[in-house]
Amino acid sequence: MSDSPAPKFRRVLLKLSGEALAGDTGFGICPETVHAIARQVREVRELGVEVVIVVGGGNIFRGQVGSERGIERATGDYMGMLATIINALALQDALEKNGVPTRVQTAISVSQVAEPFIRRRAVRHLERGRVVVFGAGTGNPYFSTDTAAALRASEIGAEVVLKATNVDGVYDSDPKKNPDAKRFDTITYSEALARRLKVMDATAFSLCMDNKLPIIVFDFFQPHSIRRVVMGEPIGTLVTG
Repeated sequence: MSDSPAPKFRRVLLKLSGEALAGDTGFGICPETVHAIARQVREVRELGVEVVIVVGGGNIFRGQVGSERGIERATGDYMGMLATIINALALQDALEKNGVPTRVQTAISVSQVAEPFIRRRAVRHLERGRVVVFGAGTGNPYFSTDTAAALRASEIGAEVVLKATNVDGVYDSDPKKNPDAKRFDTITYSEALARRLKVMDATAFSLCMDNKLPIIVFDFFQPHSIRRVVMGEPIGTLVTG
């Protein structure tokens, strides 16, 4: 028998922003960055952990920004959903080139390139060792991909939402603007909501709170960060009841 420690979680949902795929440019898709993400996911899959991913689309188009520039909000949000599908396909390509079998499921039907979201099928993919990438958010305008992450995690029975960011946790103010900002090791959903901390939107927080689904906010760009979180290292901030 192996003496190596077991992962803390069996099934996780990884929430990636669209900007995470853009690398240093902040826009579009950086192939090197996407492959680096794929290698981190492969590292976790090799531990036997089941992984689903929800990806945003802000590196291509963000509906709210479009509405501020004159595009009707619902139309802009649908455009943003299509951007998340582009990102999901890029992730699938990188994951499979790194030896990780992957399926893309979307909340908007694009049957030539991806499966429709079917909960039982998604769970079956996980049981067969595949990573599932969810695109198109919830399929509804006015709902963020953070809300989609909370919803899908609850639906497929994930034990935790891993919120990948470019900071090492949740702070009481923006650490890039305030050098005295305080980082939380743990914080409750209600406190995060009361403080209006920009971790997730209120709908996503409420879903996680109602379903007792913990969130770990961590710096995705540190080496082996997903593996360290999954193995139970106390990095980032735990948001829980």
